[in-house]
Amino acid sequence: MAKTSKKAVKSAENSETGLLRRSSMSRQYKIALGVLLVLLSIALAISFISYFINGKFDQSEINDFTNRNANVQNWLGKFGAFLSDFFIYKGFGVASFIIVRLLFLTGAYLVLDLAMSKLKKTWFWDTFVIIIVSILFGFFDSYLPDLGGIIGFEMNSFSQDFIGKTGTLLVLLFGIVLYLLFKIKVSPDKIIGFFEKPEKQDSINDLSSNGTIKSYNLEEFATSEFQEEKLGEISLKPTSQFEINKESLKPTISKISELVLQTTNQEEVLQDKNQKTEEEFVIEKAEEEDIIEENLASRLVADFGEFDPTLDLSNYKYPTIDLLRDYSSGGITINQAELEENKNKIVETLRNYKIEIAQIKATVGPSVTLYEIVPEAGIRISKIKSLEDDIALSLAALGIRIIAPIPGKGTIGIEVPNKNPTTVSMKSVIGSAKFQEAEMELPIALGKTISNETFVVDLAKMPHLLMAGATGQGKSVGLNAVLTSLLYKKHPAEVKFVLVDPKKVELTLFNKIERHYLAKLPDTDEAIITDNAKVVATLNSLCVEMDNRYSLLKDAMVRNIKEYNEKFKLRKLNPEAGHRFLPYIVLVVDEFADLIMTAGKEVELPIARLAQLARAIGIHLIIATQRPSVNVITGMIKANFPARIAFRVTSKIDSRTILDSGGADQLIGRGDMLFSNGNDLVRVQCAFVDTPEVEKITEFIGAQKAYATAYLLPEFVGEESGINLDIDISERDSLFREAAEVIVNAQQGSASLIQRKLKLGYNRAGRLIDQLEAAGIVGPFEGSKARGVNIPDIIALEQFFKNEQNNNS
Repeated sequence: MAKTSKKAVKSAENSETGLLRRSSMSRQYKIALGVLLVLLSIALAISFISYFINGKFDQSEINDFTNRNANVQNWLGKFGAFLSDFFIYKGFGVASFIIVRLLFLTGAYLVLDLAMSKLKKTWFWDTFVIIIVSILFGFFDSYLPDLGGIIGFEMNSFSQDFIGKTGTLLVLLFGIVLYLLFKIKVSPDKIIGFFEKPEKQDSINDLSSNGTIKSYNLEEFATSEFQEEKLGEISLKPTSQFEINKESLKPTISKISELVLQTTNQEEVLQDKNQKTEEEFVIEKAEEEDIIEENLASRLVADFGEFDPTLDLSNYKYPTIDLLRDYSSGGITINQAELEENKNKIVETLRNYKIEIAQIKATVGPSVTLYEIVPEAGIRISKIKSLEDDIALSLAALGIRIIAPIPGKGTIGIEVPNKNPTTVSMKSVIGSAKFQEAEMELPIALGKTISNETFVVDLAKMPHLLMAGATGQGKSVGLNAVLTSLLYKKHPAEVKFVLVDPKKVELTLFNKIERHYLAKLPDTDEAIITDNAKVVATLNSLCVEMDNRYSLLKDAMVRNIKEYNEKFKLRKLNPEAGHRFLPYIVLVVDEFADLIMTAGKEVELPIARLAQLARAIGIHLIIATQRPSVNVITGMIKANFPARIAFRVTSKIDSRTILDSGGADQLIGRGDMLFSNGNDLVRVQCAFVDTPEVEKITEFIGAQKAYATAYLLPEFVGEESGINLDIDISERDSLFREAAEVIVNAQQGSASLIQRKLKLGYNRAGRLIDQLEAAGIVGPFEGSKARGVNIPDIIALEQFFKNEQNNNS
């Protein structure tokens, strides 16, 4: 056991060291390395060019380039002679000049701090060209000697030994075709289009009886009367004139017959099309538009790369692990005497009730040890379960929990608290390989299990989390652990927090990262909400944001935020149509019971709506309360929060309110918790992160470059918001008429509709809705429903504006 724990500690230390080594290269090192590569590329270019002028002399006269007395004529001296001999003569020949380009581009990217992802493709294709060009010159070595280098010559010889000259040439041609298709993007259609003849004229010329040239369009030739008339004219002309002009008329006659045939074919095609239904035409048009959009997106990605949401804060540095404190002194301390004593007491207590044990083993955790027992055949499990209090008495321990049976095992578990519990530090779970390598959207490191494994869950899959427990049992520390996990794993562009703190002291430390990670309502001073009156507006604002996001998902024809953002990164969604990259939004409420007491249904209804619908569009809720009673955690809340964390509570009723089962009343406190995600209960020792650690993390992030403002949520205009219905016509928005036309055409009074159609911000769209209501065009606010429209069509709207103008004049 002791050896295992030491290995675990060593593994954790190695992972922490690896995390520190993986920190990104500083700007100064990038510039220094970039300048070095640029200068090296210039030096190579000079030595390569000099080689083709003086290389023969340097090779024939001097064999040892390290000799100081050697006389070389390379422009870069002995070093240049060595480099050029190595790369051009002994290497890839003329193709080595591409190495100069690669080094120069890499250096420029580092100096300018550009994204290196696009450069990977350049390295791949340039290396491909170096090999192909070197072998190609090696193939023609007898005509162009020494231009392929030794590598090109030998690779060509090797290839010819196996597939001959013809096979080698075909392989080279295939390589060139691959480069043209995938790198240059040359398609067969472009090649055919280049060699195609220009289109035939849409009119033909005819020679009239007076010798002048007369033009007729194709539509005239389509009529049989016109053709007969022109042919008749030709036959009625004098013989001599006909003989004189017959050579010039031959092309005209042949064109007439050709055009008649084309017209007949066009009519047949047109008749085939008119058999097609309107629905088929719409489908064809939609398919054509999709193909155009796909091609445009592919070209944009090829030219500019995928959209990078982190580009605005490209130099952002994640918090380092040394900001956290390590509270443990080298892993779990195993007291062998304590284990044996507890085993003997459990066996003895059960034997007193005539329950024999076939096998017993112990698994030591940070604060609790799990004893797994296998009873003899014929022993009823319910009999062991009923002895919970007797076992606790014999062990003189608080917080004993019996799991009968352990799911997935043929054993019965007895959890016994350790006499000397070990503190699980946030540093140990953040530095663990399980957290660092987690492929999750929103990974959260909660702590360690009884088996001393780091417990990591994905908030995006929960999709909402309910935390409850008595005062002082670890809820606020648990919230800090959740927020700290996300700060260590997600970029400010990828996640935003809406923090509600009625206590006014628990979450105030996160004010320092307001312009990095926090979201708030427009025209509010503080991002962290401490006033219960503002909570209702914020929750309803999140509902508006949810509706707006669902509209974007509908337009993009995707089902969830992950698919939407992937499509946006591939530049398949047009920002001018209102599309944007959508960060995850995490709503954290520290004391939900206080909100229910002050606001009641006004809070419960929007939270229930968000819990039901917001998962797909990336809005996730974390609600904590110290009073887990049924009037706080109602059936509506529980139904939409399958993931729950229970810290220690005082009664079995409270435990059942949170978890729908007992067990939380038998925890020992100080971060000891039960996690349920709708299936089994997992006992976890919550990771401890102290206030000074959170302060260091927020200061580290807050000291870096930030966005101009916090992430602004859409403004919520409620029925009680005091809208001024006496708005002066002269004070109307310049887009009032356009907004009215949009609303009347759609017959739907919605600020989000105006926002999308007119490409406006939500605040301006909200003011336009207010003005439209004051004018009587739309009805009053009706909660989550769209406003009614009082004007039936555009004609009635025009009449409305005329009447309004006459009344004002």
